[in-house]
This record gives sequence, structure tokens and C-alpha cells, in this order.
Amino acid sequence: MGIIIALLIFGVIVTVHEFGHFICAKLSGIKVNEFAVGMGPKLLSRKKGETVYSLRLLPVGGFCAMEGEDLSTSDPRSFRNAKLWKRMIVLVAGALMNFILGFVLLIFLSMMFDEIPTTQVHGFAGVKNDDGTITYYSQSYKDGLRNDDIIVEMDGTSVYSILDLNYCLDTGESDTHKVVVKRDGKRLDLGDITFHNEETGEYTDFGLVTLKKTPGSVVKCSGQIFRSMGHIILLSLKKIMSGTAGSETVSGPVGVVSAISETTEKSADLYEAVFQLLYMSSLITINLGIFNLLPIPGLDGGRLLFCLIELVRRKPVKPEHEGYVHLAGMVLLIGIMIFATYHDIVRLITGG
Repeated sequence: MGIIIALLIFGVIVTVHEFGHFICAKLSGIKVNEFAVGMGPKLLSRKKGETVYSLRLLPVGGFCAMEGEDLSTSDPRSFRNAKLWKRMIVLVAGALMNFILGFVLLIFLSMMFDEIPTTQVHGFAGVKNDDGTITYYSQSYKDGLRNDDIIVEMDGTSVYSILDLNYCLDTGESDTHKVVVKRDGKRLDLGDITFHNEETGEYTDFGLVTLKKTPGSVVKCSGQIFRSMGHIILLSLKKIMSGTAGSETVSGPVGVVSAISETTEKSADLYEAVFQLLYMSSLITINLGIFNLLPIPGLDGGRLLFCLIELVRRKPVKPEHEGYVHLAGMVLLIGIMIFATYHDIVRLITGG
């Protein structure tokens, strides 16, 4: 059951992305030859007007095939014959739809909170003595963190929401972090702060202010978590490209589906399952949107880069030259996908 749910989610995310290209191409007057959900052999196919709509066997992708994407054609409604600004909108539309979907999912996620979390500190681990004094178990309080401080940066990483805060605390090499807060409206560098609860031994030694759930606070929280997810995704990409992240951090479609399925099956109840699915789905769709905008040949960002070159040069790059570059990029991307899928399968077999 978990695998079926995972495949459906993955299919919806990819379909939404391709629909962004499709609807903008149609509105721009660009001819769309086929709109496909899935990859591989066709299962169902129907032609309506000039476009073939198909459902394909493998639920790990999809595409919107426009006339003349990589080759010159005399058709005035081909992609390459469309005005530059229309082509750029079509290329960006896929990622934009992923971002919209991610934000909508995060709104539903935020609605599931009992109260809306913030990054404002309130309440340290400790006990009130008979004489009214407080014995603090919280090392972060002893190091200078105070009630009402708003944590805005940790270890050089900006903190926009509780998601960033958890990321910094969980990925740090120790319990000590360089912390910057906003106190009384002013930015204050606290230096090294150690998060340690002397009573429990855990790093969680402080509480956070929570807000009453209102339409405004839900939307604001969704926007903050959206920003955090994008921020964390970019940090992860930076680590992968710099070589500081290992191959185990790279996942292909098999790994994504496996992770969603495992999360669903391990959830304690329906509420937790829905919460985790919303979280993972929003993270995946935002990730897909960002990744597709990277200036890599074969991706939307790579095609957008050629549009920007055309904008500067005042003339397009020859279609065959651009086609060779995108072909090389696609070969590279397929190689990366095979590499990631191999490691996904190894992890499934070994349980690693």
C-alpha cells in the first residue's frame, strides 16, 4: 500500500511540473505534440485536437513534447519560433508549478499544528527552588541565550523557521554552535552556545514561543517553512557539488518512492502518516523545482540559459549546437540517475 501511495505522489508531482509547461505553451500558442504522464511504453493514448494525451507504463516521470524544441522547423507555432519571452515563461512554468504545489501542501501541513511554532526562545530547562530562585539545567542559558531572543543564524546558516533550527542542531558535529539572535530589535552575536540539558543529557534545553493558529499565522508559517526547505535544498546541493556529501545522500526515483513508502508504513496513526506525507511531498516538489532551474544542459535551467545567451547576443544559438549540448547533458543526467538508482537498490537490499 505504501509503495502505491508513493508512486501516486511522485506521479502527481511530476505531472504538475509538466502541466506547467503544457498550459503555458498552449496559452502562448506553441504547438504541443504530446502530453504524457509516465515514461516508457504507452498504456493509454488519445488525441484531442493537435495534441496526443498519453498514460505510460513507468510512473517515474512525464513530458510535454513541443514542436521544434531542439530542431529548426518551418512551423510558425514551434517552440523555437515563439517569441523569446514566451519561451522563457514556458521553461520557468514547470518549476513555478512545483513551488505553488509545495506552498499549498505546506499550508495543509501548517494547519495540522496545534499551535504555530516560531524561532523565538521562551523557557529553559530548570527547576524553581523554594526561595523563588531557579536552578537551570540549561547550558544555553548559562552561555547567554535568553527568553524572547529570536534565533536568526546558527553556524553561519540563516534560520527562517523551526525547520532550519532543527537542521542546524541535528547536522552539527557537536552540541556547541555559533549563534546570532535578534534581541530587543537588534542583531546580537552570542558566539559559542552549547545546547545541553544537564538533567536529561539531551541537546534540547530550551522552549520556543508558539502562536495561536489563525489564517494569517498559518500562511506566514507556510511561507517560512517553504523558504527553509529551499534554503536546506540549496545547502545540500552545495555539499554534493563540493564533494563534502557522500554518495549515500544522493537518491533516485527508487529511493524517493522507498522513503515515502517506509514513512507511510512506520507512522503510528493516520494523523502522523498524513503529516509526514505532506512534509515529504512538499520537500520533493520544491526540490524538483529548484533542481530543474539549475543551469545544467538537458534541464529547464539549461534551456533557460540558452535563452539568456540569445537575449545578450540578440540572436539564437544554432539549434543543432544547442541540441548537442542538451544531449550531452541528458547523457550525464541519465548516468547520475543510474548511479543513484544503483545505490537505492543496494540500500534496499542491505538495509543501509
